[in-house]
Amino acid sequence: MEPLIPPTDLDLQVAIGPLRLANPVMTASGTFGYGAEFANLVDLNRLGAMVVKGISLEPRPGNPPPRIVETSCGMLNAIGLENVGVKRFINQKMPFLRTCLSRVIVNILGDSIEEYAFLAHELSGVAGIDALEINISCPNVKKGGVAFGTVPEMAAAVTQAVKRETDLPVIVKLSPNVTDIVAMAQAVEQSGADAVSLINTLIGMAIDARTRRPRLANIIGGLSGPAIKPIALRMVWQVASTVSIPVIGIGGIGTAEDAIEFLLAGATAVQIGTANFYNPGATEQILTGIEHYLRQQGETSIRAIIGSLRLGV
Repeated sequence: MEPLIPPTDLDLQVAIGPLRLANPVMTASGTFGYGAEFANLVDLNRLGAMVVKGISLEPRPGNPPPRIVETSCGMLNAIGLENVGVKRFINQKMPFLRTCLSRVIVNILGDSIEEYAFLAHELSGVAGIDALEINISCPNVKKGGVAFGTVPEMAAAVTQAVKRETDLPVIVKLSPNVTDIVAMAQAVEQSGADAVSLINTLIGMAIDARTRRPRLANIIGGLSGPAIKPIALRMVWQVASTVSIPVIGIGGIGTAEDAIEFLLAGATAVQIGTANFYNPGATEQILTGIEHYLRQQGETSIRAIIGSLRLGV
């Protein structure tokens, strides 16, 4: 199949560990379904990569509604990691994804280290999967509900377990709900992660003052959207300045300028999340905007601007 990407004078390729992307624009897990849902809205072949909805060992029904609430400059969600489970994903979702030219990255989640390892093993031999992204912001049932993503030693253990079971590039998605995100990034880097993506959602809540009840059935949820961008940008800059593996920036990216800020701060690629809900064409628009910016700056390669933030007076 011949690429549908229009010819360009720009080199937009980036490397996420051993994985090469045609450009740095990716979708964020949980905001783009399994890809097919956006097929009539976006030219999927133009994307650097699609990160699919998080996949667990068994299907999950998710939380009861209401589970999405709009907030000032953002959105709270408590979907509850609803997904079809690994077997249905492989049999029902991958056939379509294999027809796309963009890279396919599968986000995985589990309640134990063993589940993460099993998922990595099951997905590794599936044609069309280019990398795994580990969601470590899940409760660890065997350890009293502690999230893997908040304790460096536990994050490292999950990373090691997944790496033992797969030859695919492994990206670890970091939670911002920690004291020191740099320590988390360093822990997974030392455990063999090929890249890190950050940030996942911040924990928040919303209350209906008239009824005096939480707006989410789950009471608390994950805050995403423009409101979290400054926090995400700061964390990406801190991590990119510290680790040697690629960093993928996520958090409130809705325009090309947003994406460029993350690249300047040191991100090798970016993921577009909440923007997909209010502007389904955001990914393509952001990619076009990045191309325009490079030409304005007189650059021919995206790599010329990655980490080129100018500090000082």
